[in-house]
Amino acid sequence: MANKRIYLCLAHMSEAGFEQKYIKEAFDTNWVVPLGPNVNGFEADLEAFCGQNKRVVALSAGTAAVHLGLLACGVGPGDEVCVQSFTFCASSHPITYLGATPVFIDSEKETWNMDPELLEEAIKDRIAKTGKKPKAIVPVALYGMPYQIDRIMEIANTYEIPVVEDAAEGFGSRFNDQVLGTFGKYGVLSFNGNKMITTSGGGALITANEDEWREIMMYATQYRESYPYYQHEKIGYNYRMSNICAGIGRGQMTVVNDHITHHKHVQALYEELLKDVKGITVHSQPATGEYDSNYWLCTICLDPSLKIKGQENAYKTIVNGAVGGAAGVIHVADSVTTDCQPNENVEALRVFMDAAGIEARPVWKPMHKQPVYKNAPAYVNGVSEDVFRAGMCLPAGPYVSDEDVKYIVDTIKSAIV
Repeated sequence: MANKRIYLCLAHMSEAGFEQKYIKEAFDTNWVVPLGPNVNGFEADLEAFCGQNKRVVALSAGTAAVHLGLLACGVGPGDEVCVQSFTFCASSHPITYLGATPVFIDSEKETWNMDPELLEEAIKDRIAKTGKKPKAIVPVALYGMPYQIDRIMEIANTYEIPVVEDAAEGFGSRFNDQVLGTFGKYGVLSFNGNKMITTSGGGALITANEDEWREIMMYATQYRESYPYYQHEKIGYNYRMSNICAGIGRGQMTVVNDHITHHKHVQALYEELLKDVKGITVHSQPATGEYDSNYWLCTICLDPSLKIKGQENAYKTIVNGAVGGAAGVIHVADSVTTDCQPNENVEALRVFMDAAGIEARPVWKPMHKQPVYKNAPAYVNGVSEDVFRAGMCLPAGPYVSDEDVKYIVDTIKSAIV
């Protein structure tokens, strides 16, 4: 294993090469711009996959989908949006793009997703404090795990607040055999390079009906009116997916079910191989029958008492590059530590595994603990902070073999003092 690095979730193309076939068609017809036959075909494939008579708009990113979903809910300056705190920043940043304020909701222990009881408490409190109810609710399928959507929808319907489901990590996950993203008013999907399927970069917004679909289409293409020249009566955005990226997506749809099956298989292996390792807990879906997670990433928690080799050296030096293959430019920190970070044994295990050629990462840092949101309202119970301190993501992608999982588990065992 010394010469092979095991990544969390590498993009995996169909063995038959359908992605290249559709891309070649785009080049052969010189249809390399946004929109085109591949976009139409990809949207049709997604609609068939999602079911529920939904319409889908393919976009340049999952973040764009969150943005347009909130915009279509009427979110604007001075509004508030209830959003899961335990998530990636793409769930909350679009709220601020619109001049609104995120109201962060902590997690419940079983799924690590939005706590419905805290959600209702927050709604009541915001009405009492501001005189108006939040404009939308954004639950998140953390690492593919379904949220308590039945209870969330019950609360949303009681207060007549639209739900924008952030299923960016949960493509193909189901609750009561219904695909995530099809319960609320809108649903968000992501096809980033490390997701269940990829379009290199991209996302989609699931809409409920033809009228909403048409309005989203308008906003995603600069909101141009039907004149022989460009006339704009509303502010729109350049958010549509390219015909090239959609070609990748069409090919990926031929292997999506294989990918989901593989991730579930890897999860089952981790559960079996780590069940007797003291101090390590594999996070699994509730065994009540409603939940069907895609297990985009598999996650574990380390007991704070667990000792890891090299733990005494954790947080001794400032990280000066992107950790774990993350792309793009990062700002070099001016401090080694923050007031909310993974426990030293978690960081020590990450470093130990990195040296063994295994990519592992901390779980998402809760948004209510991010400096940029220090003044945002937050309704917390400590769950997401506890999981952030103890949690870690393990490789689960299509290129992770059974032998890889065994090597990862053996590495974890060898790291324990």
